[in-house]
Amino acid sequence: MRIAMIGTGYVGLVSGACFADFGHDVVCIDKDAGKIERLNRGEVPIYEPGLDELIARNTREGRLSFTTEASAVKGAGAVFIAVGTPSRRGDGHADLTYVYAAAEEVARLIEGFTVIVTKSTVPVGTGDEIEAIIGRVRPDAAFAVVSNPEFLREGSAIEDFKRPDRVVVGTDDARAQGVMREIYRPLFLNETPILFTGRRTSELTKYAANAFLAMKITFINQIADLCEAVGADVQQVARGIGLDKRIAPKFLHAGPGYGGSCFPKDTMALVRTARDAGTPLSLIEATVASNDQRKRDMATKIIDAFGGVEGKTVAVLGLTFKPKTDDMRDAPSLSIVPALLAAGARVQTYDPEGRHEAEPLLPGAEFRSGAYEAAEGADGIVILTEWDQFRALDLTRLKTLLKRPIVVDLRNIYDPADMRSRGFDYTSIGRR
Repeated sequence: MRIAMIGTGYVGLVSGACFADFGHDVVCIDKDAGKIERLNRGEVPIYEPGLDELIARNTREGRLSFTTEASAVKGAGAVFIAVGTPSRRGDGHADLTYVYAAAEEVARLIEGFTVIVTKSTVPVGTGDEIEAIIGRVRPDAAFAVVSNPEFLREGSAIEDFKRPDRVVVGTDDARAQGVMREIYRPLFLNETPILFTGRRTSELTKYAANAFLAMKITFINQIADLCEAVGADVQQVARGIGLDKRIAPKFLHAGPGYGGSCFPKDTMALVRTARDAGTPLSLIEATVASNDQRKRDMATKIIDAFGGVEGKTVAVLGLTFKPKTDDMRDAPSLSIVPALLAAGARVQTYDPEGRHEAEPLLPGAEFRSGAYEAAEGADGIVILTEWDQFRALDLTRLKTLLKRPIVVDLRNIYDPADMRSRGFDYTSIGRR
């Protein structure tokens, strides 16, 4: 099937490449001429493991192409809208400007029966508005608007797309259901559950899933604080409850708070939607507030572990919100590093993939080319993101580079007893 993907951000690029790898003919469209030029040169503008190889293969074999020309949607059986929906300043609502602009442009170009699919994360009722826009621009058009939210984790997005837990499709249109079944037919071999729902139900499902996971992270972070207060071990608590199949172990890792492109934005949008509907979600409101406070508390935890940071040098390892991505959106480092700088610290940082995104966001921080370069001459280190290369640091070498053997491990990578036996002043989360 010929598929047009509007938007070459994280979702659009991964989805387009994976659809092409399924055997579909995919054209990805973006107004950013610079980005399209880079993609046509074989340069991938985001870091996602395996994505560069996937794009190169499907481009070479003629199933995947990139253009700035919106007219490329002509002849597509399905047009996916995968543009950004950032939080609107002031009220937290999702900004749908790009979604509605894409719908209006697509409406003028579609030929024959076309399925318009919202891949972007959008609030309940957005599909209704898209339908109204297309109907107004092209009263003669034969189309159906479908909700098909993505459930991709940065760092494992290709695996998530090709072997998903489920695919959710929101439409009551029988012809559109047939098109969507054909698009996802390659997943039938894996017996992937494909859930057909109403459009509004599908839109809400995405927000509900992200809000629940954000709440689960916030829960274990609060339990970690309690563990520290009463002398328990949060990792063992997490294992003890995670073995319960009703709870499961994923997203039960205590840390400095969640970030990224989804959880902060989507929880805020869901809070606003619920308030507007007159059914406020107090649990999610508390989750948002607690996570914001968590990041501020982590800065205080670091300052206390150093006995104050004024005039001292702090090495920060990891800046992105999670490993295997260069995404800095709402990363804990964006709260923690400025707080350390404001407290008078000199901050030397290193991140394996995030430097180009982090530098303009963290003025005053110094950037190094490796973990040991960041640690050299510092009064101590902070592990902020659990990149694999930070899991087996040469602790003997590290100790010789540091002025003081201080390690603040906000991802609980190392064993407290072992670190103390090696002479480190070691601080972690939710452990004695």
